[in-house]
Amino acid sequence: MTDFTPTVPTRVLPPVTVRDLPEPPRSTWRVIGPGLVGAGVGLASGEFILWPYIASQVGLIFLWGAAIGIITQWFLNMEIERYTLATGETALTGFSRMWRHWGLVFVLMTLCANLWPGWVTTSATMVTYLTGTGAESVRWIAVGMLAVIALGLTLAPVIYTALERVIFVKIALVATLIVVAILFAINAESWVELGRGLTVNAGFPADDLGFALVMGAIAYAGAGGGQNLCQSNWIRDKGFGMGAYVPRLVSPVTGQEEAASSTGYQFAPTKANLERWRQWWRFANVEQGATFALVSFLTIAFMSMLAYSTVFGREGLANSIDFLRIEGQVLQEVVGPWFGVLFWLIGALALFASAMGIVDYTSRLASDTIKTVYLRERAVSVNRVYFYVVWAMALAGAAILLLGFDQPLILLVVSGSVAAVMMFVYSILLIVLNRGALPDAIKVRSYRLGALVWSVAFFGGLTVLTLIEQGRKLFGG
Repeated sequence: MTDFTPTVPTRVLPPVTVRDLPEPPRSTWRVIGPGLVGAGVGLASGEFILWPYIASQVGLIFLWGAAIGIITQWFLNMEIERYTLATGETALTGFSRMWRHWGLVFVLMTLCANLWPGWVTTSATMVTYLTGTGAESVRWIAVGMLAVIALGLTLAPVIYTALERVIFVKIALVATLIVVAILFAINAESWVELGRGLTVNAGFPADDLGFALVMGAIAYAGAGGGQNLCQSNWIRDKGFGMGAYVPRLVSPVTGQEEAASSTGYQFAPTKANLERWRQWWRFANVEQGATFALVSFLTIAFMSMLAYSTVFGREGLANSIDFLRIEGQVLQEVVGPWFGVLFWLIGALALFASAMGIVDYTSRLASDTIKTVYLRERAVSVNRVYFYVVWAMALAGAAILLLGFDQPLILLVVSGSVAAVMMFVYSILLIVLNRGALPDAIKVRSYRLGALVWSVAFFGGLTVLTLIEQGRKLFGG
């Protein structure tokens, strides 16, 4: 089928090049990585604070909600990956082919969600629990962390490789914490309640916690917002599918830059290519399921069990970073001083790794869109755009912290609303893209199409709910 005409839209960006789909790896282990990175970056305040807080208030009756949220995001991630596996382009580039500015819209929404450097101050606050230096030192520790993150992301020869190693270490540390917790802190009652909470005692604690909180916990279990979109970038740098033809993101200082087309590729649906596609698709699904989905759920479950074993029923607990201070103190009393220290230490390192991942995925989405759509004819490389965006985020965060600004209410409203809005909109766009831009043999259909329709309905409903609730808080309704 040498006369194949690409099906990718060309109204906005140039046509793709026709090439054969690369051979899939012989071993699944060779493609392990992007799902773990996604899980590792997503294991942040939700897994360390929100879900344990829920367990401290109502027990383990709501863990089924985490499973629903993670399964929904697994389907979303796979449809984001489908387009990149088939073309080597990111999902944002695919959206931009439908309307020039879709990519920019999502980049701006991601920046709004991540503008305030709370993703690094949580880690800095955990450090103060270890050092006893007090809240006044949080901003200085956070500024130092921002500098380390920016240096790490812009001096690593291959940026994805550096991030992957950091996340692997983080997951190993969290796994160590879980094993120690099982041995010394998680009691037998928690195991019983885990089984009951997932079966006969499963509940929907909206009356106790508020409808918006429990719906938000489901929606953002695992990842959420712009992070899901970055699965495109991470699997491309790992060399998945047609992404193998696209050079990896490297440091313009220490890396070896390669000339790269700003657009992607597409394979003719020949018998050989479709056989390779089926293998790639199977590998990608297994990788996401065994890493992103499984790691995310197990972490939520065990951190919730730890909270249930130690602080369930305790009065005055807050759904904030202070929850971790109290939980660490209780662990020191119940198990021993060493365990509280270990809990805070691993928590600080884990949240720092998440902060690095947040800067990376925000900068990847921005640099890919800016270069591919707006600077396509310019000599500047995507690597240099990434460099500038990383340092702009770090410097802006440091300035906000050093000027002593408190987080404004309007930013809380934006941050609380933007992820749901993003996921609602790009769930719709994924249906359009993966139905219209891909050959019939590989387009989304059947139960996977149904999962995207569910995602549209769920995140659409959550968007409306969040906007109403945040509007009431903002305007005192």
